[in-house]
Amino acid sequence: MRPRPCPCGLPEPFDTCCGRYLGETGDAAPTAEALMRSRYTAFARGDVDHLLRTWHPTTRPTTLTLDPSVRWTQLEVLDRVGGGLLDTDGVVEFRAHHREGRRTGVLHERSRFVREAGQWLYRDGTAR
Repeated sequence: MRPRPCPCGLPEPFDTCCGRYLGETGDAAPTAEALMRSRYTAFARGDVDHLLRTWHPTTRPTTLTLDPSVRWTQLEVLDRVGGGLLDTDGVVEFRAHHREGRRTGVLHERSRFVREAGQWLYRDGTAR
């Protein structure tokens, strides 16, 4: 049986790509981009816990409800600034393609991330 591909678009199987960051005992993402990709994957898989856990407490909503009619279909990473192994902040710009029924759409965002206590967190983003 062939391993499931990761929804984030990298060629690795889900379990060795974003899957290792999801779940209650998931590893901390090593870079801002890895966290952004895991958050996209969490949206695609409906993993609200991962999204809330990796959201900075100063901007995190108290609850999050995902629309089950939205199917995330493709991720394009357009730009990265900082967010590396030795950085404390970073920016990742991306396009996330989705389908809702017969309609398609694209979320284009420039997201800001911060690393605190060794863990990358999503701070906020600006839609483009």
